[in-house]
Amino acid sequence: MKISVELTFSPLQNDFEQPIIHFIKKLRNSGLKVLENPLSTQVYGDYDKVMHILTVEIKEAMELVERGLMYIKIVKSDRYDYEPHF
Repeated sequence: MKISVELTFSPLQNDFEQPIIHFIKKLRNSGLKVLENPLSTQVYGDYDKVMHILTVEIKEAMELVERGLMYIKIVKSDRYDYEPHF
């Protein structure tokens, strides 16, 4: 099953940029399809592979901050090639 996941990592601390950069770099190096924008990061692929990688990387990201939020949206389909038709 293919999925699309949108992630927003929000460390609740003054030094918030480095943990976000580290998290995104780990996702980039995971072999998954990754797209980024100023508000979130999207990851696309097979459910089992995506969820395994996210489990590992989210845990590490949360361990690197004192407090933080991770917003996650999951869509059942690979929306990587989505283009608006309007």
